[in-house]
Amino acid sequence: MALYYCLVKPTGKIPYLNLGCGYTFHEDWTNLDFVSNSPHVIAHNLLSGIPFEDATFEVVYHSHVLEHFPKGEAPAFLRECARVMKSGGVIRIAIPDLEQIAVNYLKYLNAAAQGDQQAVFRYHWSVMEMYDQVVRTKSGGEMSAMLRNLRPEEAAFLIERNGKEIQNILDEMKNGSTHSGKTSYSFGQRLKSLPESLRHRLLRLLMGEDYRLYATAKFRSQGEIHQWMYDRFSLGELLTSSGFKNPVVCTAFESAIQDWKKFGLDGEGTNIRKPDSLFMEATRK
Repeated sequence: MALYYCLVKPTGKIPYLNLGCGYTFHEDWTNLDFVSNSPHVIAHNLLSGIPFEDATFEVVYHSHVLEHFPKGEAPAFLRECARVMKSGGVIRIAIPDLEQIAVNYLKYLNAAAQGDQQAVFRYHWSVMEMYDQVVRTKSGGEMSAMLRNLRPEEAAFLIERNGKEIQNILDEMKNGSTHSGKTSYSFGQRLKSLPESLRHRLLRLLMGEDYRLYATAKFRSQGEIHQWMYDRFSLGELLTSSGFKNPVVCTAFESAIQDWKKFGLDGEGTNIRKPDSLFMEATRK
């Protein structure tokens, strides 16, 4: 992990830190993400460490962030989390649950092989959850294609399985407002000033067959792919080796964090934001 620099903690905040928050954050927390989408979010590259002094926070939380770190870099990231936490503080992590994906894969594989037609789509989706975001070479991967032209029962299964965020994606597709998945590539300051379409044509001309490799490498370095997957055993092991103790599996609404439910980070009411998640908490040693 690279050297960090120190920021003054924003005034009026409770000592709770949300890392890689995206669009899901609470104004009373200190919120960090690679790109800021709100005055309440600090833009910071977590690959450079966490930009706060030792023992600043009582709580550190991150949802669907850890799996984007290479396996070899995950311990350093969690040690950074431990460094900025007070002794006895709570870390809460939400990640895709490899165990549940594997259970679903075997369940729907067996059912599909026995002729259950409803299980066929669910089998293919389980394989997609397991592999697509690991191997994809363009934004959205094969998953985007699979989400188009779903039957109602298939869409209902995905919403039950993956929650509000998959519903948002389906709504965007229906309204024709999905992201194009295009990535801007640079080749020096002059190239940056050119229109995107001209840049792509120039890069293809200059690089020939190497352009495809360049584009793939550029995309895979930008954070969308999953670098590793965890289950309750491997995540517990990682936490206990990184400065934490007593890891415990929680539900979206169970927590040792005071007033957890009111923040609405893992869900609101009875609606879980990412039902496919493994939720785990541990205590800073």
